Amino acid sequence: MPVIVKPINFNNDMSNTDKQSGQIRQIPVNIVKNKETGAKKMADIIAGVIRAKQEKGENAVLGLATGSSPIAIYQELIRLHKEEGLSFKNVITFNLDEYVPMSPDSENSYNKFMFKNLFDHVDINKSNVHIPDGTIKLTEADDYCTEYEEAIKASGGLDIQLLGIGRSGHIGFNEPGSTKDSLTRLVELHPVTIADAAKDFGIGGSVPQRAITMGIKTILNAKKIILAAWGKDKAPILKEMIEGPVTTEIPASYLQYHHDVRVFADAEAANDLP
Repeated sequence: MPVIVKPINFNNDMSNTDKQSGQIRQIPVNIVKNKETGAKKMADIIAGVIRAKQEKGENAVLGLATGSSPIAIYQELIRLHKEEGLSFKNVITFNLDEYVPMSPDSENSYNKFMFKNLFDHVDINKSNVHIPDGTIKLTEADDYCTEYEEAIKASGGLDIQLLGIGRSGHIGFNEPGSTKDSLTRLVELHPVTIADAAKDFGIGGSVPQRAITMGIKTILNAKKIILAAWGKDKAPILKEMIEGPVTTEIPASYLQYHHDVRVFADAEAANDLP
């Protein structure tokens, strides 16, 4: 059963005026036995969005994440596709971020990650897949990021955004210092983020110092947000996000402004919560 770590002081059926008021709200936390259980619940939410849109003859627009947190979620979505007939033909996706510079063919690229862990195993139209271009020239980055924002808007906006959380408090690559009004942009990566990524680049590998990321405002514009937190390393930052004040030093804390966000955490990640 979902566990709410603090009382919820808001109504999920608020008017549009209330949703845009900027009110800080307590974030519901679903504490699950393990990440496999949590991943299944989160995949079911995403599948529900896809199916609801299918019934209306509309596209489902998904904001997707990379890293270790969503892998089990993608595995469950693949299972739902292969065993229960979940179709992705009406799905449009926008990924949160990508390293710069980064070739899409590199083993460390998020482009490669997404096709390996999801897109190659479902019936999504590849032209509906959007992942930031890690080969963009720095002088062209501003225009490119504006175009990425416009593409999200043209699709109808994000129906649901999937997130993980970094030990620096980042969501996407919105590092400490990011503002609530930030949009898709080129950013400098935090030293903690670079250190955490080093293991993926191997001995002698060099983690890029920059990335393109959706902004905080881009994420908060999603109609629904779900965030995964697995393992004891995420416990301190999850507590800061849930129990602490909204601050630029913990960008994930901005989620307290969203009207429909749910966190799924295993017991280890939730260990520091009351």
